Amino acid sequence: MSWSVWLAFLGASIVISLSPGAGAIASMSTGLRYGLRRGYWNIFGLQIGLLLQIGIVAVGLGAVLASSALAFTAIKWFGVAYLVYLGVRQWRAAPTDVAEAPAVADRGTTMLARGFLVNASNPKAVVFMVAVLPQFLDPALPLLTQYLVIASTMVAVDMLVMTGYTSLASRVLRLMRSQRQQKTMNRTFAGMFFAAATFLATVRRVTP
Repeated sequence: MSWSVWLAFLGASIVISLSPGAGAIASMSTGLRYGLRRGYWNIFGLQIGLLLQIGIVAVGLGAVLASSALAFTAIKWFGVAYLVYLGVRQWRAAPTDVAEAPAVADRGTTMLARGFLVNASNPKAVVFMVAVLPQFLDPALPLLTQYLVIASTMVAVDMLVMTGYTSLASRVLRLMRSQRQQKTMNRTFAGMFFAAATFLATVRRVTP
């Protein structure tokens, strides 16, 4: 991959990561509830899900997902249900005493799995990659090397962006003193999860 192509892909990766989506909402929600340090469990989970998406495209399964109505619909509705679950969970979250450490009720592995499922259950992202990634690939060069460059670039960019979202939310936590403020914020993020679920539910598979 030439430097010019890599720089173009880097710019595309930054735009994709900064675009508001389920991953950004999950990062802000986690940062709000647990702070930045524990929020990294969610961030790492998101990256594992991202690597899975890239791997699916790399081995050619992305094209199958894009062409199979059954596979697309099954994964889509699983993603919708999971986002609704996260929204309900956020809505019911108890306010945190900001004078104490953030709540640590959830295990790190649970948060890792939650982040992974947010990205892994989004067929739209895989189909999007099927359309975008080939534009940055040179068929005359080894594809494995190019996919490794693509994966490392996307993960590095997404890690930085999701860390920013998580850190921003954790700072907001320190500013909220009353239970009413925290309840309002929890329900705001719950609404964002519900909105993301609604948006995913309206996504249709693009047919030729």
